[in-house]
Amino acid sequence: MQLIEQLYINGQWQTPAKNNSLTLINPATEQVFARVSLAAEGDVEQAILAARQALPSWSATSASERARLMNAVADEMQLRFDDLVAAHVTAMGCPISIAGAYQVDCPIEAMRYYADLAASMDEVEEKGRVLITKEPVGVCAFINPWNYPLVQLIGKLAPALAAGCTVVAKPAEQTPTADLIMAEILHKVGVPPGVFNLVFGIGREIGPFMASHPEVDLISFTGSTRAGIEVAKAAAGTVKRVCQELGGKSAYIITEDADIDAAVRYGVEDVMANSGQTCNALTRMLVPASQLQAVIDQAVLVAAEQVVGDPLVDNSSMGPMTSRAQQQKVLKYIEQGIAAGAQLIVGGTEMPEGLESGYYVKPTIFAGVTGDMSIAREEIFGPVLCIISYDTIEQAIEIANDSIYGLSSAVFAKDKTSALAIARQIKAGQCYLQGSYFSIDAPFGGYKQSGNGREWGSEAMAEYIEIKAIICT
Repeated sequence: MQLIEQLYINGQWQTPAKNNSLTLINPATEQVFARVSLAAEGDVEQAILAARQALPSWSATSASERARLMNAVADEMQLRFDDLVAAHVTAMGCPISIAGAYQVDCPIEAMRYYADLAASMDEVEEKGRVLITKEPVGVCAFINPWNYPLVQLIGKLAPALAAGCTVVAKPAEQTPTADLIMAEILHKVGVPPGVFNLVFGIGREIGPFMASHPEVDLISFTGSTRAGIEVAKAAAGTVKRVCQELGGKSAYIITEDADIDAAVRYGVEDVMANSGQTCNALTRMLVPASQLQAVIDQAVLVAAEQVVGDPLVDNSSMGPMTSRAQQQKVLKYIEQGIAAGAQLIVGGTEMPEGLESGYYVKPTIFAGVTGDMSIAREEIFGPVLCIISYDTIEQAIEIANDSIYGLSSAVFAKDKTSALAIARQIKAGQCYLQGSYFSIDAPFGGYKQSGNGREWGSEAMAEYIEIKAIICT
C-alpha cells in the first residue's frame, strides 16, 4: 500500500499539522491501494502564503526562463510516462491500453504549448498614446476533478506558470497520485519554492477556505455545477476571479443525409470513452425519426464492441466508475430511465458479464427518450447514451438548446458546410463537426450553467492575465 504522508509546500515536503488521513480504493479491485494524509486549514494557509511570497520573483522571471523550466517539466513527464499512466490505472480504473493517449499525452504537449506562449506576456500593444501591457493575475488556487486528473491539472497549471502566476493545487480526493508525481517533477527540475504548492484534502472541507482566502487572486474549479455554485459564493466576498468548468448534457445532432453508420459510431464511442466520465460527452444523440431504426441498429453493434473489464488487460476498452458512489449514481439514473418508459436497447443495471467485483457499469443506451425525462436533462457522468428523435432540423436545434447546460455539442451532416450552419445555432462553448476530436488550440468552456471562463488554446492565458493600460502624454 502506498503511503502519501506529506504535502508539498514552499519547495519542501512537510507533514500535515493534523493526523487526518483518507483511504484510497482501487475501483477495479475494491481494494485499498493508498492512504493519503490530509491538509488542515493551517496547512492550506501556509501554502497560500508561500505562493504569495514567491509571486514577485516568479512574475519577474524572464519569459525565456519560465519556458525553459516548463519544457524541462515536459521532458521529465515524458521520462515518467509509465508512472503517470500507472497512477491513472490504479486510482481511477482507466484501462492501461488507452490511459497514455487519454490521460498523459495531452498534458505533456500542453506544457510545451504554453511554454511557447510565455513570451506573449512581454508583448506591449500601442494605440496612440496608450500602452496596453500584461501582468499575471497573482496567486491561483486550483480545485481539480477525478475524471481527468492530470489533464485538468496541467490545463490550469501550464498557462498559469507561463503567465507568471503562482499556484496552490488541490486534486480530487480519489485521485491524488498523478498530482504527487507532478510535484516531484517540478521540484526536480528546479521550479522555485512557493511557485507550485500541493495540498490534499476533502473538497467540501478545504475548498471553501481556498475560494474565500483574501490572498488568493483566482480560483479555478472543475466539477459539478452544484459544487461550482458554492465555490462562487465563497469567492464572492473577496471579489476574486472565478473560472469554472462545470456540468454538461451535450447534444449531438445527426442529420437525415449524414453517413448514419459513421455518425452513430462516433457518438457511441464518444459517450463510452473514459467509461462515460467526461463532462463534454455527447450524451444526447438527436436523430431524424426517419432514420431511428437504422440508428438503433448501428448503436447496438458499436456498443457490443466495447470490452468492459480489468484495466490491466490489454483488450479492455472500458474500466470501472472511479468510485462506488459514482457507480451507484449511474445505476440509479438507469433505473429512472427504465421507470420513465425509455426503451433500454443495450446495457442495464446488472454487472458486466465475467466481472464479480469492481465499480463497473455496462455500456447503456436508451431510445424513445423524451425531453422531460431525468436521463435527458441531468448529467449522469457514466456510459449512458440517450437517443432522441426529431422531425425537423429546427426542432433538433430547439431540443439541443433546451438545457441548463451549454458545454459542448456536435453535428454530423452530409458535409462540413451543412454541419457548420447548424453548429452556429447551438448554444454551447464547443461544437465538433463531422467526427472531429479534441484540440489544444480549441478554447474549452461553457455557456449557461456549464461555467465561465475558458481553458485550452491561447484564450486560456487570458484567465491568468491582468491587463494594464498606461496612458502617455
